[in-house]
Amino acid sequence: MTGTLALLRAFVRRDRWMYLWWPVGIAILYVSQGWSVDGLYRTQAEFDKAAADMGGNAALIAMAGPARALNTTGGQVAWQAAAFGAILVGLMSMLLVGRHTRGEEESGRDELLRAAPIGRYAALTAAVLDALLANLVVGLLTAGALVAYGLAGADSLGLGLGVTLCGWFFTGIALLAAQLTTSTRAAYGLAGAVIGLSYALRAFGDVSSSTLSWLSPIGWYQAMHAFSGLRWWPGLLLLVGSLGVLVAAYAVFDRRDFGSGVLPARPGPARAGRDLQTGLGLAWRLQRPAVAGWTLGLLLGGLGFGAMGNDVGDLVGDSETSRDLVLQGSADIVDGFYATLMLMLALLATGFAISSALRPRGEEDAGRVETLLATALPRSRWVAGHVAVTVTGTVGVMLAAGLGLGTSYALVTGEGGAVLRMTWQLLTFTPAVLVLSGFVRLLHGLLPRAAMLAWMALLLACIVLLFGELLQLPQWFQDLSPFEHLALVPVEDFRWLPFVALTAAAAVLSVAGQIAFLRRDVH
Repeated sequence: MTGTLALLRAFVRRDRWMYLWWPVGIAILYVSQGWSVDGLYRTQAEFDKAAADMGGNAALIAMAGPARALNTTGGQVAWQAAAFGAILVGLMSMLLVGRHTRGEEESGRDELLRAAPIGRYAALTAAVLDALLANLVVGLLTAGALVAYGLAGADSLGLGLGVTLCGWFFTGIALLAAQLTTSTRAAYGLAGAVIGLSYALRAFGDVSSSTLSWLSPIGWYQAMHAFSGLRWWPGLLLLVGSLGVLVAAYAVFDRRDFGSGVLPARPGPARAGRDLQTGLGLAWRLQRPAVAGWTLGLLLGGLGFGAMGNDVGDLVGDSETSRDLVLQGSADIVDGFYATLMLMLALLATGFAISSALRPRGEEDAGRVETLLATALPRSRWVAGHVAVTVTGTVGVMLAAGLGLGTSYALVTGEGGAVLRMTWQLLTFTPAVLVLSGFVRLLHGLLPRAAMLAWMALLLACIVLLFGELLQLPQWFQDLSPFEHLALVPVEDFRWLPFVALTAAAAVLSVAGQIAFLRRDVH
């Protein structure tokens, strides 16, 4: 273990921004649910009515979890935020562990560290402690934020501690994945699959057999019953499970060769196929797992949302605040509700667009771009290939979300024309999504070190959607979101002018970013 503390200090310093944005973002996720429901349901009668309707909706239960104490603010917070908070800490843990273990090993930096007087387990243990500490910060900040909001202290602590323990469990999973695989990408894929499987087991278990929920760490977290009869013993399952997975990861680490994984890498063909001999083919090969994952995720999300059908009136309170927040002030409850859902799905699709547009930056950071550009592949074709994948992938993800939403809505209501109608309505938000991906490309071309700030643009769009009218934010601030300029169909009539203008703006930003990239040095 010699050198563990020195490495831990270096890792924490390197991750200092992650220590800020992840905990703050997750804490806001929890507190915003309380803020939202308190604005929607002003009387206990409204709370009771909404709780009765939500508790009987299988789609909502599958999406969020078991319906407990939904006629209280705390119960709504735990129900709406716990499952998604667990997923977020799982992703944070996966990124932290992968960055400091398999990522360092793959880049060769870990081998240089091992030439110094440090112990065999030092880097591994420092990475684990770094992730455990980050999850502890998330839990403490979440609990503190809920207490500051005015919720019960013990239950707030239980909800915060539970999300920390979930993060610790997924830290062990990420560490084990890093030992089993031979690349960072494969480690992320394996750990992400476990996170997704945990959510799926919990979802199926909550609407069918509770046994499946007890096979999921997310199910253990929700079984702590925060704000609905708090109990601590399910947290012990998470703690024991975390220790077990970490012990297994260390055992595998002892039995593998440095630079390799337990699962052998699949050998590729002796010669690359014709599709890999072009910039577009290479970009597609690198990004197709992400495209497939996001497409499937948005398809399932759309199916879940559309399953609510027309029975959405009771999910929305009668206050004017609820109409501003959920219905965008629309007099038609169904149209207003689904307009907001479509905008939310479009914002989720923006997550894919931004991550896809950032992929060239990741390839540049890894040092692979210089090798590629030393061949006959022109720089313009390389970046254009990634642009094409981002644009077509974004349209595909949006299309899948719209088809899922329209299909499930049609099955529930019997309105067959809803499939094409809702798909088209969702696609009308595509120019705004592409504007944000073009902004990423411009940052990559001009200020590559600042490219990650593009996520702040997505955060701004979410703030405008959720709190723009509620907080009476200045109109100039709301206009910074490209979604603000498009017609909110079906509440508003579709308008061609902003649609075409934003499409042109997205093209200009993308072209400007590509030109800037062509004129700067590759880092």
